[in-house]
Amino acid sequence: MSLDDKVTPLRPKRPCPECGKPSARETYPFCSKRCKDIDLNRWLKGAYVITARDDEDESDEPK
Repeated sequence: MSLDDKVTPLRPKRPCPECGKPSARETYPFCSKRCKDIDLNRWLKGAYVITARDDEDESDEPK
């Protein structure tokens, strides 16, 4: 009997964001170290970005 059989999950398993397989506890939210490393590589390459909007009118500055 494994540890996973003894523990009742609080919420259902989410699919891996890379491949869609069920996620694993050791590599959550990914299913494997491979998918985890793929995601890390995308972050390091700059594939994930948060776009910023350049406004000419700065609302924080008093007029």
